[in-house]
Amino acid sequence: MKHTIILLIVIVLSSCCGTKKVLENNNSKETSTVVNPKVFPENLNPITTSKQVTEAPKPIRLNQQKPTKVSEPIIAKPEVFDHTLWNDILQKHVSNQGQVDYKALKTDRKMVTNYITTLGKNTPKNTWSKADRLTYWINAYNAMTIDLILRNYPIKSIKDIKNPWEQRLWKLETKWYNLEEIEHQILRKMNEPRIHFAIVCASVSCPKLSNKAYSASHLDAQLTQATKDFLADTKRNNISKNDLKLSKLFQWFSKDFKSNGSVIDFINQYTDIEISQQAKKSYKNYNWDLNE
Repeated sequence: MKHTIILLIVIVLSSCCGTKKVLENNNSKETSTVVNPKVFPENLNPITTSKQVTEAPKPIRLNQQKPTKVSEPIIAKPEVFDHTLWNDILQKHVSNQGQVDYKALKTDRKMVTNYITTLGKNTPKNTWSKADRLTYWINAYNAMTIDLILRNYPIKSIKDIKNPWEQRLWKLETKWYNLEEIEHQILRKMNEPRIHFAIVCASVSCPKLSNKAYSASHLDAQLTQATKDFLADTKRNNISKNDLKLSKLFQWFSKDFKSNGSVIDFINQYTDIEISQQAKKSYKNYNWDLNE
């Protein structure tokens, strides 16, 4: 009996030891698995098994939104007509105050005629923008006025010329033009009252002739500046809150300045003085002496 009990104890102990060894061997196999580095991309750390890294985890983004689309830069279109020649003439012969050296300019009259000839070969098309068309006709009007004076110089006033605004002296393509048609039938019908401070009549009381050609890309700024300069010039206008002594341009072309209100409404846009709607208006005498 004693021997039988001892034998049973030996069998139970052997069985427990074998089970423990099997469990240890299995754990050892799981923790010592060798991973082939070629299976994983560079810098990717294998965590446990190849099955867990077959697909890289996607990053989590909080408040994820669609990326904002960046607007493409706006590229200015090239002007359809090059007024550089006219700009060169003005820079050479017109002062910052708008005074013209007609005597010197007469020696360069060929430059003026060449510019007008170029205008005649490139008249505005329906595809041109309003800015391009306005620019063309403003520069054309001023160049033709200068040319008219040069044809008759020396003179003291444009009014010394017979019918100065009715003479059809300039051919653009197949048509002969005069200053009156360009001003009243073309420019004024384009509904831009500021043109009256850009086109000139070669006289002291007219707006000063800019010594830079008008350009389509800067036209709005140029017209605004011409209007402000004209209104601020006390030789042409005297402006206060309750009293206006204005150029006769505001009398002759009052309809043009009333398209969006009164004449005072128009002027208030371009002066630092807030003019009363009840301000007294009068008009200055017009000096037709040559602007030289």
